[in-house]
Amino acid sequence: MVLKTELCRFSGAKIYPGRGIRFVRSDSQVFLFANSKNKRYFHNRLKPAKIAWTAMYRKQHKKDIAQETVKKRRRSTKKPYSRSIVGAALEVIQKRRSEKPEVRDAAREAALREIKERIKKTKDEKRAKKAEVMARSTKNQSKGNFPKGGGANKGPKAAGGAKGKR
Repeated sequence: MVLKTELCRFSGAKIYPGRGIRFVRSDSQVFLFANSKNKRYFHNRLKPAKIAWTAMYRKQHKKDIAQETVKKRRRSTKKPYSRSIVGAALEVIQKRRSEKPEVRDAAREAALREIKERIKKTKDEKRAKKAEVMARSTKNQSKGNFPKGGGANKGPKAAGGAKGKR
């Protein structure tokens, strides 16, 4: 026959059936104490970690280590294995990994040079278009396409001209 033992909330001692004091707090939390001494210390708000004979004190101060020898678990080390990634086959990945750093750097420099040339080419094309547009606009102005009513543009009329008090 197996007896269901519980632990004292203050001292950590085992409480066998028919023993102990049960205390139910107003928030319906149940506390079980081994004896009136534990109950009294708990109600006086003493910390069990500061009282030498409690289980919490003994645990914090590393007493009774012989009893609590827990076997440490050993993590199984994962063996590295290679597999392909989406977009790159395993052969390509291994080829790149086995390349010397000099070869890798040279390939990277070549790629960067190509990108810079492409950017420069697009900038030159934009400049040429802009120059062409400017040439057309100066051509149109030299023909004499001025608005009627005078050579120079007059600015916007000043606000509050003739409407206000004089």
